[in-house]
Amino acid sequence: MTTPAKPPRPSASGGPRTWVNWAGNVSCTPARVEYPTTPTEVTWVLDRARQDGRTVRPVGSGHSFTPAAQTDGVLVDLRAMSGLDGIERLAAPPNDALPETCARVWVRAGTTLHDLNAMLAHLGLAMPNLGDIDGQTLAGAASTGTHGTGARFTGIAGFVSGLRLVLPDGNLVECSREDRSELFHAALVGLGAFGIVVALRVDVVPAFRIHAQERPESLAAVFERIDTLPGEADHVEFFWFPGTDRVSAKFNTRLAAHDLSGTPLPPWRRVLDDEVLCNGLFGGINRLGARMPRLVPALNEVSARGLSARTYTAGSSEVFISSRRVKFRETEYALPIEAAGDVLRAVVTELGRRRITTTFPLEVRFAGADDAWLSTGFERRNVYIAAHEYVGSASQDYFEVLQNIFDAYEGRPHWGKLHRLDAARFAELYPRFGDVRRVRADVDPDGLLRNPYLDRVLGPIG
Repeated sequence: MTTPAKPPRPSASGGPRTWVNWAGNVSCTPARVEYPTTPTEVTWVLDRARQDGRTVRPVGSGHSFTPAAQTDGVLVDLRAMSGLDGIERLAAPPNDALPETCARVWVRAGTTLHDLNAMLAHLGLAMPNLGDIDGQTLAGAASTGTHGTGARFTGIAGFVSGLRLVLPDGNLVECSREDRSELFHAALVGLGAFGIVVALRVDVVPAFRIHAQERPESLAAVFERIDTLPGEADHVEFFWFPGTDRVSAKFNTRLAAHDLSGTPLPPWRRVLDDEVLCNGLFGGINRLGARMPRLVPALNEVSARGLSARTYTAGSSEVFISSRRVKFRETEYALPIEAAGDVLRAVVTELGRRRITTTFPLEVRFAGADDAWLSTGFERRNVYIAAHEYVGSASQDYFEVLQNIFDAYEGRPHWGKLHRLDAARFAELYPRFGDVRRVRADVDPDGLLRNPYLDRVLGPIG
């Protein structure tokens, strides 16, 4: 009997080099970087690392602000594992999916959301919901709990119905809500702590268009209807410019597949608003504010008044996704949706009292509950409040002030964004945290996938 030829080994970087995340606030020098293209190659990477006595961390596009991927061992870059692995058209939506679900698509882990959106559109399909950037890999987005806005929609992990992952022992397994359900619920938003995710099964919907309305409002007007605001459209979000009473609000309504009404945004308007104002001018404002902080309140007035009302209709991903080229650091917390008014009033009051200045607006979104054990939306509908700081600005206590408020309201930090919490606090915030730790100890008893950040947020193994 002839032995099959062994496929080529995964390519490696050839030696230590510095890895830096998108924002530039996290870096490390791994012993090597591996670029597997198949699950078999992922197994080899893990086996070799174990033999060498090195730990392993997976990484996607590096858009997280935390040290989740940081390692001096082996960094596994999954972006070569891109594309679709199969599609199942459904006669009826599964019980655990949105009513609009019409297909389940297996997607390789390193596929960026940008590429996935294009692939789905070619098939007449779409993601049910998206965040506002598309540079992340699908596995990275799901594993850190990336979300968009929409009170009846979950984050991206909520649309994932199956996982294929290579466990630390090298075995390739498949799990779902029905099969190996504990592993699935732990690893779905799992920070790469339970195995290397190599493919995800995503529940998708028919391609759809959105009627988008964007308009300035006053902060007072938003507060007057904060309890009903999430229901004013399918997808609602707003941006408040600290030090002003100005809010830029977005109300996006999904259109039925047969509805061809509406007018697209003229190309010149998209270039003016999204490129010239939101990136070019805004970048200049941030650079000026970093050099001359006393000008920030006036600069915020300029930013707030520069965004005028607009109404248009376009494909879902075109509306959801924004171009974000001005680099920043970010913290974001999920808080019970019922507390939205109280939390936001406390934020406005405290920032005003302390005269904290920042050139980035505060971003407020809403999302539904899901069942992933480490999801910020686990069994809870949330308001999400995100704060950004320009990477070139001097560090101040802005994030610390906000996190003090969020902690008082049972805030759960976004797993891909800056926070100060540890395993002891997460045990109080997540009802299934003990199960998370148990499953982690079962699948990775030797800590092959550990790093200091995971030890901090999930606790030591064992």
